[in-house]
Amino acid sequence: MRESTIEQRLVRGVEGRGGLCYKFVSPGNKGVSDRIVITPDGRTEYVELKSTTGRLSPMQRFQRDELKARNVTVHVLNSVDRVEEFLRDVMPDGN
Repeated sequence: MRESTIEQRLVRGVEGRGGLCYKFVSPGNKGVSDRIVITPDGRTEYVELKSTTGRLSPMQRFQRDELKARNVTVHVLNSVDRVEEFLRDVMPDGN
């Protein structure tokens, strides 16, 4: 499955539950997460999207590890099923 299809499902799911799903671009900082999700209750989640066969690049792993070292959660989603799991776990019951 293509990354763009997975990303579209994430955006629709987050926005449909009242959250925000910003495309994250940080010039000069390669490998940052694709999306920043803000839940309706104000939590921030970082999401890296991949195709079903995609893998994190070394720079993406570095950026993920930098965030994790600061107690930031980074989700790597590589299928619609993983998106659905993320939505259930992070934004249950539409909240």
